[in-house]
Amino acid sequence: MYLPKRGNSFEMYDPLQKKMYTLNLPELSKSTVCYSRDGWLLMRKTASHQIFFFNPFTRKLINLPKLELSYDAIAFSCAPTSGTCVVLAFKNVEYGTVTTSTCHPEATEWVTEGLVCYLRYRSDSLKHSNIVYANRRFYCLDDKGRLYYFEPSSREWSFSYTYSPPCPYISARYERKKKRVFLAVRKGVFFTIYTCGGEKPMVYKLDKFSDWEEINSTTLDGLTIFTSLYSYEMRVNLPWMRHSVYFPKVRLSNKCCVSYSFDEERYFPRKQWQEQEDLCPVENLWIRPHKKAIEYM
Repeated sequence: MYLPKRGNSFEMYDPLQKKMYTLNLPELSKSTVCYSRDGWLLMRKTASHQIFFFNPFTRKLINLPKLELSYDAIAFSCAPTSGTCVVLAFKNVEYGTVTTSTCHPEATEWVTEGLVCYLRYRSDSLKHSNIVYANRRFYCLDDKGRLYYFEPSSREWSFSYTYSPPCPYISARYERKKKRVFLAVRKGVFFTIYTCGGEKPMVYKLDKFSDWEEINSTTLDGLTIFTSLYSYEMRVNLPWMRHSVYFPKVRLSNKCCVSYSFDEERYFPRKQWQEQEDLCPVENLWIRPHKKAIEYM
């Protein structure tokens, strides 16, 4: 999904059908995306900082109480209509202290308090990963390979010692290329993905010994990873798409999104622009479609 900075026209690309769709969504005008999962967007109004859920397929909008404090990151656990949705926002105020705010749909206010946590969530995209939700916790990977997590039920931050390999692209050779680190989880198993311009994405899986094991075409087991800054999806045995990482960067000239195939060890399409271009721009993300999404297009 492409969210323009201006206007009400939003483009969606279906990588399975290789089709483009355009939706008129005035509800999202003058808003920026914060997070997405289960077919829902978490949005923030640019002027008022009003935070709200929006489903672009059903057009359902759910407002949250106004969050007066600024935040470094924000995420939610599941669809806001599920009855168990939790929204988390947090900000580093000083070393060892994180201002943590939680809320849920239909709440009248946010619950905010300063909690002990040593996660350094910075603007440098290699100092931390995106936020994921699994096992009733919110997780984030730091640059030391530790999995930090927040448990809403106890309102506590903690971390698991893991032994993440350093990003292989931290050197002068790759200095000018855009680098990202992504965290994803499937059926309780965590994955880390390092990207660097047009270089090969490096994918690691957390094993039962808390070690990050590099995986390739022989150990991906039919997996396809869709990664972006605000969302991710993981699928198995998709036709023509197995053993690949898909990015939300769409090439309008040939109506396809950028992907890397581990079987063929190359990007599709193969172009020089990948060397310098950001394959996960902030205005693009993956979103899980509604079961009857085509009826809303």
